[in-house]
Amino acid sequence: MLQAEIKSLLKEDISILIKVPNSGKHYLCDCGEASLLTVKEAQTLSAIFISHTHIDHFANFDGIFRHQIGSGEKVVICGPKNIHQQIEARLKSYTWNLIAENAIEYEVHEIVSKEEINVYSLRPPYWTQEFVKTQNFLFEDEYVHVDFAILDHKTDSIAYLFKEKDSVTFHENASDFKKGKWISELKTAFESNDADKEIEIAGTLYKTSDLFHLLTRNEGYKLGVIMDHAVDEDNYQKIKTVFNQADMVYIETFYKDTDQEFAKINYHSFASASGKIMKDCKVKEAIPIHFSRRYTENDQQEIETAFYKAFRNDKN
Repeated sequence: MLQAEIKSLLKEDISILIKVPNSGKHYLCDCGEASLLTVKEAQTLSAIFISHTHIDHFANFDGIFRHQIGSGEKVVICGPKNIHQQIEARLKSYTWNLIAENAIEYEVHEIVSKEEINVYSLRPPYWTQEFVKTQNFLFEDEYVHVDFAILDHKTDSIAYLFKEKDSVTFHENASDFKKGKWISELKTAFESNDADKEIEIAGTLYKTSDLFHLLTRNEGYKLGVIMDHAVDEDNYQKIKTVFNQADMVYIETFYKDTDQEFAKINYHSFASASGKIMKDCKVKEAIPIHFSRRYTENDQQEIETAFYKAFRNDKN
């Protein structure tokens, strides 16, 4: 099951680390101050997901790539329109005469629309972006597929949904056959819906469709991160489309309900609005995040109380 850790303290700019247990895989959502993010965690990031490039979500990018330079790895960076130019500008603002060409590679995925993702490559020491291709999906590896919604924050603000790959369970007690490589062959046929394939078990051929009852598909865990967004129906329709029935969602809740006029002016959300949209999406669990730096711990408690009252119909 995917795990998320908030790496920013109260009054720090937001950053969330997402881990795939027992894999060494880490993904980072936004580059705030993140004083709780360790050097090792920064060095083991395989992908960074930027919601938008307001300074409080992007300022610590330099500190993160400082720890990645020299790894020799390819790190994917996903973000809104023009993110490739902004990454290039950040990298070119330093002198790299002592860095080898194979020190690292950044692959930038620029979100132009839901169906158009432009891919660019940047390498030291000159960091000149190279257009690679246009694709119709954002990010996928052996562990997760990442969907997204483009929300309005008076600029594009990307909300991300991380979905673990589905797994298949073999019910050993339901079978009289001796275990063997046929089980992996059956799982492969099951995952590709190849019902007519024949596999051999103990010298006899069986049609896979006759053995599919031995398997169960387990839907992957869905974890969402929704950063800055205006409280409006267009945003909410997009959120419902992508995040409906997610297992866990971290959602921006920048203002108290008593400050919702500021939320409207600044294209942010407020406590009860964020709680209600999570309820409407029927997510299993939701956590409010990214509070205004003006707020104290008592203010944070007020936000959380209003949020959960709207999300769970809490009386307290």
